[in-house]
Amino acid sequence: MTPRKLVRCAVYTRKSSEHNLDLEFNSLDAQREACEAYIKSQVHEGWTLVSDRYDDGGISGGSLNRPDLQRLLADIRSGLIDTVVVYKVDRLTRSLTDFAKLVELFDASQVSFVSITQAFNTTTSMGRLTLNILLSFAQFEREVIGERVRDKIAASKRKGLWMGGTCPLGYVIQNKKLVVVPHDAETVRLIFRRYLELESAGLLLRELRDKGIKTKRREQVTGNFVGGVWFCKGGLTYLLKNPTYIGKVAHRGEIYPADHEPIVAQELFEAVQAKMRSNVHARKLRLRSSPYLLTGLIFDSVGNRMSPSHTLKKGIRYQYYVSQGVLQNREVGEVARVSSQDLETMITAFLHQNFSLEAGMVREVLRSKIQRITVRAATIDVELAVPKNSSSASEVVSHIVSIPWRPKVNRVEKGIAYTPAELADNDVKGREALLAAVGSARAWLRELTDGGTISGIAKRDGRSERQIRILLNLAFLSPSRVGAIRDGSAAIDTITNVARNVPFEWPELAV
Repeated sequence: MTPRKLVRCAVYTRKSSEHNLDLEFNSLDAQREACEAYIKSQVHEGWTLVSDRYDDGGISGGSLNRPDLQRLLADIRSGLIDTVVVYKVDRLTRSLTDFAKLVELFDASQVSFVSITQAFNTTTSMGRLTLNILLSFAQFEREVIGERVRDKIAASKRKGLWMGGTCPLGYVIQNKKLVVVPHDAETVRLIFRRYLELESAGLLLRELRDKGIKTKRREQVTGNFVGGVWFCKGGLTYLLKNPTYIGKVAHRGEIYPADHEPIVAQELFEAVQAKMRSNVHARKLRLRSSPYLLTGLIFDSVGNRMSPSHTLKKGIRYQYYVSQGVLQNREVGEVARVSSQDLETMITAFLHQNFSLEAGMVREVLRSKIQRITVRAATIDVELAVPKNSSSASEVVSHIVSIPWRPKVNRVEKGIAYTPAELADNDVKGREALLAAVGSARAWLRELTDGGTISGIAKRDGRSERQIRILLNLAFLSPSRVGAIRDGSAAIDTITNVARNVPFEWPELAV
């Protein structure tokens, strides 16, 4: 007698809300119990339950971005499951398009799908029709629920009720209402007053750091804590624009009176808004008159904004764009600095090739056609704003054009312009000097761990203490970076710049 084939069954359960999930026996347990009972009833067919559980509690069925569902799909691709068992089909998904993707994966992996409360056979055309009808109603139900929830939130906000979200600094949530925290409220008022006095978000950020003032620290449902960090410009701007602080609530561009106590006086709030609008207008005027054509559009390969800067050497002014990663001592992209003249010439030529430019219209065309410019080691990626083919002219999509380039390594020393052969020789010498500096830094580190001092090393080697402190960072360059410098596969910068931009983590150890 031929032995019956073993059918490995996985039970998937899901619940949209977190309500009652903390009960000893919740909805997920009820779904799983029913599915396990069904699998036992099919034991004569060789069905057996796999040991892994796939439960997504408190997650909507509107998308496939669910942790345990993704784990289930990974096990299906690995050939560990033969049948997926659910209580109802809408536990797996409420979207027709998502279900089509799942069915395609199930068919490719020869996996069956069973809904224990809805009898249909997906191997027949009638069965597939029945399933699509069920999913259409499931998707319709989800959309109706979503509309109902949105309408309820809008109506509640029109009445000034707090409907959840991130609790602002200065308040705490009690009985679903915002209650003022006196100490934090005084901090908020200080921030508003000082912005009006300093008239600059940058100066205010530095003052907040000096005073040790950080963002609100909040505990998440998972028990983790977020916040409690230094303010950034975006977070500070959001705080200064938040109408919650004058006892109001915002919803879809409309402002409504709220039922919580205000922290900031209406006059102070409006004065801050007027100053912020004035600063924005002044910044736009500065950009129009700035000698740097691409300010605000350039980013390095890891997303840092590249800001205009300059240096003077022997009376000559050199203008360039530098990554904020360099200025703020964080991760830097493939190119840390780029000559403003070289880059602007390249982008202007690109505009002339692709758009009709009239005299004096470069800035206007640049700002209207280009959304972002990303500087990489081998390309300049220009992200264009392209209108959609629709009746709304305001709708745009992005289109990226990559312009091949290579950062110049030309260095003019003592008025001598190097030939390509001499530049290649200088590149080799630069690598050798950088590797020698790495060796010195490692030796200094060993000396310091054995009880040496920076002042002693500086005096012995004829260097300043500041220089020793900067170059010591080279001792922490990752082995892969040192190897790339040695074999010539990595572009090199000056020794000091490399030392100042050593990453906090080695890429080969990143998880």
